[in-house]
Amino acid sequence: SARSAALLAKVNVAASEFKFVLSKKTARRGVVVFKVKNVGKISHDFEIKGRKTKMLSPGQSATLRVTFLRKGSYPYKCTVPGHAAAGMKGVFKIT
Repeated sequence: SARSAALLAKVNVAASEFKFVLSKKTARRGVVVFKVKNVGKISHDFEIKGRKTKMLSPGQSATLRVTFLRKGSYPYKCTVPGHAAAGMKGVFKIT
């Protein structure tokens, strides 16, 4: 239905050394589909709200569907040791 479609947001996430580039940094409450692609040269993953993709080799993609029921700020990061500290982290806002 149009109503459920309106609650679905799509965000492209490009992972590289050592940053994430998101196509948008905010969404409304509901389901957010993060399409994560590793455009870097080493393996990365993407974690938000306790959910994470598999480890992505260079060139690989994965899709993460996450339901956000509350407004707020949700940190995201790469869980590979040292990567978040090197800059692979940020905050996604639900409005």
